[in-house]
Amino acid sequence: MTGTGEQTGPRPGKSEVLCEGSHLSLKKRDGWEYVERRGASSGVMIVAITAENRVVLVEEDRPPVEGRVISLPAGLVGDAGEREGAPEAARRELLEETGFECDALDCLGEGPVSPGLTSERVLFFLASGARRSAGARAEEGIVVHEIPLADVLSWSRRRSGEGALVHPMLWAGLYLATEGGRTP
Repeated sequence: MTGTGEQTGPRPGKSEVLCEGSHLSLKKRDGWEYVERRGASSGVMIVAITAENRVVLVEEDRPPVEGRVISLPAGLVGDAGEREGAPEAARRELLEETGFECDALDCLGEGPVSPGLTSERVLFFLASGARRSAGARAEEGIVVHEIPLADVLSWSRRRSGEGALVHPMLWAGLYLATEGGRTP
């Protein structure tokens, strides 16, 4: 909704492809240049909480920002080459990135990732009862952290002071999970 009570929706107009890479397309619509993922239109971010009330976070190198980024486990819907829904993608990405599985998965909300740059959207999920899966390991290059929920803010500020970059969507996911009354 806008301030005038009008609903907003998809903008009319055809997009022009300016350049295509292996995974991304640079497009232009109504004078606006933006990036679109090829083969995936949405992503998932998972707020995984263990029975001990610890949050599962990932840390990995991200070449575009030239540094290590700490974030919620995340990934694309359908990037495994098969048709899947967002909940299936969330379970798959949680297992692939962290080696964790969960008892329950609840959708917390959805929104655009960076609406001035990309058409991509993200769905946040709360993964309750997260636990290490027998025999599963995190993807190579990913460091998995289990941080007490009450300590995430101070821990991430300390890590930021050490040079790690903290993804702001981590805060959005935690807010949705905790302020929505979903976690203890």
